[in-house]
Parts: sequence; C-alpha cells; structure tokens
Amino acid sequence: MPESKDNKAKVINKSGTLKMSDATAARKETRDISGRRMDRRGRRDRNGRINDAPKEFDETTIQIDRVSRTVAGGRRMRFKALVAVGNHKNKIGVAVAKGNDVTSAVQKATTKAKKNMITFQMDGETLCHEVETKITGADVLMKPAAPGTGIIAGGVVRSIIGLTGVKNLISKSLGSTNKVNIAYAVLEGLRQQTPRKEWTTTALKASEPKAAKVEKTEKKAEVKKPATKKVTAKSAPKKTATKKSAAKKEK
Repeated sequence: MPESKDNKAKVINKSGTLKMSDATAARKETRDISGRRMDRRGRRDRNGRINDAPKEFDETTIQIDRVSRTVAGGRRMRFKALVAVGNHKNKIGVAVAKGNDVTSAVQKATTKAKKNMITFQMDGETLCHEVETKITGADVLMKPAAPGTGIIAGGVVRSIIGLTGVKNLISKSLGSTNKVNIAYAVLEGLRQQTPRKEWTTTALKASEPKAAKVEKTEKKAEVKKPATKKVTAKSAPKKTATKKSAAKKEK
C-alpha cells in the first residue's frame, strides 16, 4: 500500500503505532479544551524565572513563640512571630503578628513591618552618635565604631543591624532580655539618629566666631578713642615747655 504524503512525516514504531518525527512535533501546536494555544515555555517562566528578580527588602524571622488563650471550650493555640525587614541601607522595620500557623504569622508580621518602616541617618557605615533607649524593661546602648570594627552585638541587635547598611557598631543590652522589647528599643535608637550638622554643639560653635568678631571690633573702637585724647593732652604741655626754653635762650 503506498504511503501518503502525511505518512512520510511519521515514523512507525516496532509495535506498529505511528510516531511523529521531531520536525513535525516541533511545528505542532497544543491547545486546551477551549481551543486556546498552550505555551509550555511560559509556565516555566511564570514559576521560576520571573520571580528571580532581586528583592527590594530582605526579611529575617527573629523569634517564633507558641501562645495560647483560654476560652470556654479549652485552650486555643496560636503562633506569634517577630520579624525584621530592611533594605541593607537606611530603611528598617520591625513588627509582631499572630496566626493559626507559623507561615501565616510570619507573613502577617512581614507585611506589617513593611508598612511601618523608618528611615534613619548614618555616618558612613556607622551611627552618627551614641544613643541609649529604653522600651519598658529593655535598655539598649549603641555606639559608633571605627572602620573595621564590625558589629559587636547580641542576637536580636545583630539580626536587626544586619539588615541595614551599618557595618561598624558596638552595642550592649543592659536591661530585660525580652526580644520584642529589645527589637523595638533598637528601632527607637536608630530613629533618634541625627546628623552632625544638626547637633546643638556644632550650631553653637558655628555661631561663636561671629559673636567674637563683633566683640573684638567693639573693644578696638573703645580703646582707640581715649588713646587719641591722651596723646593730645600730653603733647600740649611739651610744646609750651619748648616755647619757654626758646624765649629764655633769646634773652
């Protein structure tokens, strides 16, 4: 039986079934039930390649606790997550949220932290000045450090500062060990950072030279006026003395 033109593009397997050649399979279009064209390449891009773009913010889960609430039927168990979000520059946010499972609690805390982010001031890769903040029982002390010092801090402070652009820091937790309070104390300390130009001491030093110049000019003017009077008073008797001596010599 002679083969048709369509059969030439097909290959017969050992079992007797027809199989399409590679060229024919490449030209064939797959369609769904509604008749729309299905693109297999798009599925892989949607699942992985498009979402590989760099994130604007990076998040870190600091603590996850299991909490319970007593109700009429017994205890209701939930999860509490403490999450920090930052852009490795000068934006940072911290939030706490609860959920029925760990994943929902972390997602809620992440969205809440992104909404409540703050922007703080930096001096190069360290803080602008020393700061000590107290939130309830937590007391956190943070100091700027020289280049090459690194981040000398505990667990909560290190995890939060690691999401910022601060590379050199010395800190000490002086009060409570509650991680939630320590996290909010660190956030408050970063919010209180002010650049060197806005310090009150620098503003006073900048205004001191102008006031000193004005005082010096006033003092010079006061000194010059009596000096001219004294010179004229002293010079007058000398002239009269010379006139008398000259008259005596003539006689």
